[in-house]
This record gives sequence, structure tokens and C-alpha cells, in this order.
Amino acid sequence: MAIAKTKVTIVGCGNVGTSLAYYLVNNHICNRLLLVNRTEQKAWAEAEDLKHSLGFSNIKMEIKSGSFQDCGDSDIIIITVAAMYREGMSRLDMYAEACKIMDETIPPIMDSGFQGIFLVVTNPVDLITQYVQKLSQLPSQRVIGTGTSLDSARLRIYLAELMDVDPRSVNAMCMGEHGDSQMIPWSTVTVGGKPFMDIIEDNPRRMKNVDLQNILTHISQIAYDIVKYKKATYYGIASVTGQIVKAILYDEDKVMPVSCLLRGEYGLSGTYVGIPAVVYRNGIKETVTYHLTDDELNKFRLSVQKLRDAVK
Repeated sequence: MAIAKTKVTIVGCGNVGTSLAYYLVNNHICNRLLLVNRTEQKAWAEAEDLKHSLGFSNIKMEIKSGSFQDCGDSDIIIITVAAMYREGMSRLDMYAEACKIMDETIPPIMDSGFQGIFLVVTNPVDLITQYVQKLSQLPSQRVIGTGTSLDSARLRIYLAELMDVDPRSVNAMCMGEHGDSQMIPWSTVTVGGKPFMDIIEDNPRRMKNVDLQNILTHISQIAYDIVKYKKATYYGIASVTGQIVKAILYDEDKVMPVSCLLRGEYGLSGTYVGIPAVVYRNGIKETVTYHLTDDELNKFRLSVQKLRDAVK
């Protein structure tokens, strides 16, 4: 019996899409990779360049460029094509233009017979993921956004450097909008298994300059600083997206903070937002609901309300 081969399609060959493609190839996460781009020659050139990177490697992988018509047998389609960013914009300001791009992208993909999993990277990712689900009419468990996964990665790195420990010793996740209104549930953050709030209390001299609000501001705003000097962020988001892809294809049951549909969690329903969820072969298996403090719950609800207001 033949062993099934996994196929991943990336729609959008900009900095994010190509960085992600390189991550998938170098980590041999799938067997077949398809690149689709509005400018077909760009997708062809990126595919050829990626194939050449395998010349002296131990990886055997099929890499092609193609069109929406070639997407039907994909296990996962990753949407990285983005609206134009202009300095001073927030992610939510990109919503209307990004919706127009999805109107041109999702219907022809569905016409190809696609019934796999959509993984959305396009900002504002929470709102666009919900829009993709509406356009595709796929079950919400199979339409996922990267959510606050990148924010959480940034938070782990920040706290690891602050504490001078390995990032793998930090358990911390951001929640809410992947944007300015996100929040950090500090009551759930641990370093080496010890609650971060206890670390602050037990080490008043060492931690005297730690300001939780300043940390949140840094995490939510650092992307704008990076974009100011290099025009985009792509290595970080490519890495976390690749890890979500691996969690799906390898059926890892991995808990990650992704954008998924609220179904009563925290007393809220009907909105896509970044929350911890168990990611497995069919998308979202279940969500992980924290016991938030009253203040944390209020901040999370305000973030969700900001997303709802943006749609209105």
C-alpha cells in the first residue's frame, strides 16, 4: 500500500510566503509544496530557487508553482497574500482591502474542489480568518488563523531574556486580537513551572523595574518598529506558521494560541480571536479555557469587542 503524501499550498509569494516555503523545505514538513502567486513568473522563480536548495541535501520533495486550479488536492492551503501596509496604519485598517483580496482568492480555490484546511496569515488575521470561513463555508475547525502565536513567541523570548533562561522554560501566551488590543493573562504565565507573578513577589530587588504594562506594550508594538526599518516582519511569522502546519500534518495535538471561533468560551461566541487551542490533523480539536482573573477577563472581552466594532 502506498504511503500518502502530504501537500501544502502557499498563496502569496511575498516575504512571508517565501520565508515560510523555505522553512517548510528545510524542515521537510511536507512531501509536496505548491506556490501560487498573482504574478505567475514570481511563483515559478521561487519554486525553482527552492528546488535548487535541495541539490546537496538529504530531502526528497516535490516543489512546483501553479494556479488556483491546482489547489484541490492540498491538505493545507496557507493564505499569506496581504493588503498594502502604509506607515501609521494599524492591522485593522487593512481589513477592507484584505477582504477584496480574499474575494478574488477563496472562491476559485473552492472551485478547485478543495476540502482541506485553511491556515490564514493575512492581517488583520482574526477578521480575515473569519471572512475566509464565511467565503469557503468550510467547518470552522478547518479554518484557522495564526492568531497570537507570533505575539506569544515574542513574549517568550522577552521573558527568557529578562530571566536569563532558555525560552523553552517559559510558558506564556498572548490572547485576543493579533494587534494593539491583545492582552497577556499574567496569572497563567510560568517560568520553570513557577508562576511569574510569584517570581516578581519573591524577588523584589531583581524584579523591581518590571512593569507588566510596558511588557505588553512592547510585545504589541514591536512589529511596527521592525517594519519601520525592514518594511515587513517575516522570519518570526514564517516559523510559527510552519510549526502550526507541522502540528496539523503530524497530528501532534499541540496547544498553540491560534485564531479560532469562540463557541461560548469566556461567555463569548461567534468571533474569531487568538486563544489557546489543541491543533491536530483535522484542524482545531478543542480550545483550552483559562481561569482568568476578573481584570484579565475584562481585557480579553474588550479585545474581542474591538474586533467586532472593526467589522461594523
